[in-house]
Amino acid sequence: MACHRRRVGALLLAPLLLGFRLDAFVASNRASLSHAPSQRSGRHPPGRLQLTLCQARGGAAAGSMVVIAGPPAAGKGTQCEKIKDKYGFVHISTGDILRENVKQGTELGKKAKSYMDSGGLVPSELIVDLVKDRLMKDDVKEKGCLLDGFPRAPDQAQAMVDAGLEIQKFLVIKVPDDTLVERGCGRRLDPETGEIYHLKFRPPPEEVVDRLVHRSDDQEDKIRERLKNYHSQIDGITPFFKDVLYEVDGTGKPDAVFDIIQEDLDKM
Repeated sequence: MACHRRRVGALLLAPLLLGFRLDAFVASNRASLSHAPSQRSGRHPPGRLQLTLCQARGGAAAGSMVVIAGPPAAGKGTQCEKIKDKYGFVHISTGDILRENVKQGTELGKKAKSYMDSGGLVPSELIVDLVKDRLMKDDVKEKGCLLDGFPRAPDQAQAMVDAGLEIQKFLVIKVPDDTLVERGCGRRLDPETGEIYHLKFRPPPEEVVDRLVHRSDDQEDKIRERLKNYHSQIDGITPFFKDVLYEVDGTGKPDAVFDIIQEDLDKM
C-alpha cells in the first residue's frame, strides 16, 4: 500500500515538474535553445536546467524552490513574509489554500475541517492536487517559490523525490515545545477586527479585552497534540532533504532569526 501511494504521488507530481522547470527554462533561454543539438546526449541534466534558470534571472536565489517548516507558534509566518519581501519568491502556503477551501465550503474544505478542528494534520491526498495546481501558475515559474507547509508528511516528501522535484534549500525552524506552548496559549483573537494579541508578548488595549476570544486551537492540549503530530512527521521528512537541510534557531526575536536565514539563503 505504501509503495502504491508513493507511485501515485510521483505520477501526480511528474507533470508539475515538467511544467515548472522546462517551461520556465524555455522562456528564459529561448534564443540559446534554438541552437541546441537535438541529440539525446546534448540535453542538459535536470540539475543544470535549474542552475541555468537561476543564473539567467540574475541571482542564485531567483527561480529557486525553497521549503520552510516549523512547529506551531514558531514564527514561521513572520519569516515567510521577510523571505518573500527580500527574495521575491511566491509564497505558497497549504494552510492558506486549505482555509480558503474551508471558508468556501468546498468538498475538500469540508473534509479538511474535521482534521483542522481536532488539531490533526490533513492527509496527503487532500493536499497534493492543490499544491500541484498552484506550482503550475506563471508567477511561480517566473519567480520561484517558498513552499510553506509542503511536504508535511513523509509520503509527500517521497513523491517529490521520486518525481525529481528539485529543492535548493529546506529550512526548519527549531523552538522548544514548552516555549511554543507559552506562545500559543497566550494568544487572543479580536473577533471584530481579526487582530491577534498575546497576553504576555503583545498585550491588548484595555478597551478590547472583554471581547477577546481564546480560540479552541490555542488551548494547551490542542497545541501539544499538534506538536506531537508535527515532530512525528518532520522526523520522517528531513532525511529526504538532508543535503539541503538548514536548521534555524527560532528562539530569538524575528529580525535575529531572519538574519540567520538570509545568511544561508544568500549562499545559494
